[in-house]
Amino acid sequence: MNYKAASKLKSILLGLCLSTLFGLDAYGQQEFTRADTLRGSITPERAWWDLGFYHLKVEVFPETKSIKGSNLVRYRVDKEHQVLQIDLQEPLQITSVLQDGERLEFKREGAAHFISLKKKQIPGQIEEVQIFYEGKPKEAIRPPWDGGITWTKDSNGKPFIASSNQGIGSSIWWPLKDHPADEVDSLNISVTVPKGLKDISNGRLLKVDMGPNSDTFHWSVVNPINDYGVNINIGDYVHFGEKFEGEKGFLDMDYYVLRENLEKAKAHFQDARRMMEAFEHWFGPYPFYEDGFKLVDAPYLGMEHQSSVTYGNGYQNGYRGRDLSGTGWGLKFDFIIIHEAGHEWFANNITYKDVADMWIHESFTNYSESLFLEYHYGKEAGQEYVRGTRMNISNDIPIIGKYGLNKRGSGDMYYKGGNMLNMLREILQDDGKWRSILRGLNQEFYHQTVTTEQVEEYISMEMGMDLQPFFDQYLRDIRIPVLEYYYSDEKTLNYRWNNCLESFDIPVDIEIGEKKMRIMPENSWKTLEVNKPADVTVDPDYYVSVLKMR
Repeated sequence: MNYKAASKLKSILLGLCLSTLFGLDAYGQQEFTRADTLRGSITPERAWWDLGFYHLKVEVFPETKSIKGSNLVRYRVDKEHQVLQIDLQEPLQITSVLQDGERLEFKREGAAHFISLKKKQIPGQIEEVQIFYEGKPKEAIRPPWDGGITWTKDSNGKPFIASSNQGIGSSIWWPLKDHPADEVDSLNISVTVPKGLKDISNGRLLKVDMGPNSDTFHWSVVNPINDYGVNINIGDYVHFGEKFEGEKGFLDMDYYVLRENLEKAKAHFQDARRMMEAFEHWFGPYPFYEDGFKLVDAPYLGMEHQSSVTYGNGYQNGYRGRDLSGTGWGLKFDFIIIHEAGHEWFANNITYKDVADMWIHESFTNYSESLFLEYHYGKEAGQEYVRGTRMNISNDIPIIGKYGLNKRGSGDMYYKGGNMLNMLREILQDDGKWRSILRGLNQEFYHQTVTTEQVEEYISMEMGMDLQPFFDQYLRDIRIPVLEYYYSDEKTLNYRWNNCLESFDIPVDIEIGEKKMRIMPENSWKTLEVNKPADVTVDPDYYVSVLKMR
């Protein structure tokens, strides 16, 4: 069966229905502005053109914390329209826009700039506009959560500068089509920095133009890239690297660190090779062999910038030295190296179409931490770790956010999402098949933007089960199902699911005394004949509760 053909229409309809069914009740009467819509939706001024290529040019001035530059935007015309939306956030200013050398008029509404095109836009044609801009971009106060540009210095007093902007948007520092649904097919980025500094960005270094007072570093990305994955990293970098013999041949793994960190990085960054080995096993080939893999020192904790993963965890294991699972296993690896690099598969290879579906990035990547442990230390190590992270779950609001408004859901997309995926593996009862599903996702949706419904349908089809009630429960509801039971006599066990959606009917593995079995509870009471009454315990890898009624 052709999965894409079978699911395309259903995905569109489900997305519309589910956002309506679960939106208002889940989030209350939150007010959203026109600015939210302009940022988070496919506006008419975005819908008619398809991104092909960017050439971003940026000159960075550390002394004044300012930048200036341009972005050449190449696009295909899909349907007739004469107004194009480009986004750039204040206090940055677009100074001019050109098409075929002719200056264009534009109107600004917040971050959205509506450019009036003089040339008739004919479907099928490839066109370009070039946007020039300058100013002082927003400074990141608490990166990477509070996005913007970080301006700081290393221990030798040299500038140490970086971008990080997943939540706030790439338009905080460069002009672009700032919506995840339309990834650019390829990108060049040219960054000019003061003499004595280097810029490390995405993809491969093409050349360096040396000037009397500044140098320009030219980078090329030949694979599709999500906009928040584009980054600049500027500092007194030194380089070392290695070759990884992976599933698609030899992969260049390059490491750029501050001069002061070189020796400790050579020892500590061995986790990168261990990561690549484990994740190619679980998820399939690294998705960007052509662009290479880089790990880059950053003046903040770290981010999953595509082929240019940034690192700032202090050269220690755990998350800033802490084990987020409380089991001890979290201190067996550097959290930032493993987690942020795991996003190369889930976030950079498979990317959400709407920020509301951010769980596709974070749930799978949270789960990847336990799979890393399993690969290197055995299955039970991974299981203990993922179960241990439950202490971080809030069950406050649904994991899926609000569509069309650049509104993410609950932070439970990390730990609850990871436990949800681990539970699916237990339901399947076939580790080999589960691995093939994880690899299949990265093959089926290779270099694509996707919806929640596409991911749900793919997993359901591959598992041979209707998992819609399961996903509705864990992604769109905040209740944790309770397996209730009681004995009506010495041989009759009564059981049901409660505290859940009426449609929730997922099988569960239990133990009664020393006997293990699988039962199929529903919302109504069901019975089971047993040899001897005993307390019911649930397989601990199921994220559910159990309650003896009487």
